[in-house]
Amino acid sequence: MTGIGLALLLVASRAFERATLPWLVASQTVPVVAIAPMLAVLLGQYGVQGFLPKAIIAAYIAFFPVAVGMSRGLRSADQLHLDLMRTYHATPAQTYRLLRFPASLPHLFTALKVAVTSALVGSIVAEISTISFSGWARCSRRTHAPVTRLPCG
Repeated sequence: MTGIGLALLLVASRAFERATLPWLVASQTVPVVAIAPMLAVLLGQYGVQGFLPKAIIAAYIAFFPVAVGMSRGLRSADQLHLDLMRTYHATPAQTYRLLRFPASLPHLFTALKVAVTSALVGSIVAEISTISFSGWARCSRRTHAPVTRLPCG
């Protein structure tokens, strides 16, 4: 939803697009392998642990394709149709609801397909980079009796 909201702002104002789009592109140049451990440590300092850091990393990665794809889709409406909406004295909200949103759906679904794949990869990288390697050691210290045989299903 944040990506769609940002796309609406990017389409509504050229000045906002010129000011924020370079920062959006620059934010995606840092590899997720580098940023995931730093984000996990930073959030861990504030007591945020568990599922939330991984979800934040996945959302960060999925945000960019949705914002760019949706803004491209909102701009993809035919100029003749936009002129027709102006001829009918449609408000900007009506233009978005009746013309721009339906025209942007193919771009949105393509962007969502890319975003889901990227978010899955990002969540796997986040899981690997924030993993605690003391899990088996903790489990083995809790048991008092040595394991003599393994259960065979």
